[in-house]
Amino acid sequence: MYGRLGGAQGACQGGAASQAASKLTRELAGYLAASLANAFLVPSRLTIALRALAALARTPALLTEVLAADVPAWRARALAHAGRWPGLAGGGLPLVPFAHFVPPTAPLTARTVAPFAFGDGGSLPTDLLLLRALARQHPACRYFEIGTWRGESAANVAAEATSVHTLNLSPAEMRALKLPERYIELHGHFSQPLPHVVHLHGNSATFDLAGLQREAGPFDLVFIDGDHRYEAVRRDTARVFEYLVSTSTTVVWHDASRQPGQPRWEVLAGLLDGLPPGLPGQLVQVGNTLCALYSPQPLPAQAPDPLADPGQFTVEIRM
Repeated sequence: MYGRLGGAQGACQGGAASQAASKLTRELAGYLAASLANAFLVPSRLTIALRALAALARTPALLTEVLAADVPAWRARALAHAGRWPGLAGGGLPLVPFAHFVPPTAPLTARTVAPFAFGDGGSLPTDLLLLRALARQHPACRYFEIGTWRGESAANVAAEATSVHTLNLSPAEMRALKLPERYIELHGHFSQPLPHVVHLHGNSATFDLAGLQREAGPFDLVFIDGDHRYEAVRRDTARVFEYLVSTSTTVVWHDASRQPGQPRWEVLAGLLDGLPPGLPGQLVQVGNTLCALYSPQPLPAQAPDPLADPGQFTVEIRM
């Protein structure tokens, strides 16, 4: 299946157990956090809070999700970097319009996403078009990503890049997390058949990125789409910038927004805390995507406006 755009404009990835958390788990975690916070405001909520505590006792991993629901704390942590990154404010990072990367006049191939599964835990079509556009900016682009899932991002970028390396937990590591066998089999579904996509297995916390840079680098484009908890994002960011980023490397983080224009503050706090000091580039969000982006070159950014007129897209689907 592929989609085509025109008009005016996770999953288990990267190396930690929480990558298996489903939407239902995240929603339950938010519910638990709200229940605990309001337990003593209304007497009837005490029973709800006790049930929430019982759920935490049965599944301790939910505590991480409950803590992640503390949006004001993550927002404050991220905004502590406002002095370092111009434009960072209550609406998140400064925004670069999607059309800057994929203009309406771009050729049809530049506005086409293939493959695309419309499945859970994947990217938006605009996320994938952004990656393809960034790859085209680098002749003979070398691309690396943390988080393979079905292989949609790797397969899309493979249409533009000379080499693609994608890192994910090995099947054995995923089985150790008690993940379903069919779920494990789906990893790399779209990218496995492609000859110039290299599938790497390991934990992004410990994988030899320095060795990878020596053997396959330098990398022009890096996509971080692994474990989206604060500590994992901070660690992956720090390691990528230590070992893989050169003066011309562009870095993209997925799920830096919950929806386009809605910052995911825990992820932003993690990436901001993980960035090394003294970087000369620009940090932005990209409109109509879930992505944050570090660019070594200046970009035409503006303050995000959640009430701005929406961009108009035309979507054609073929199967």
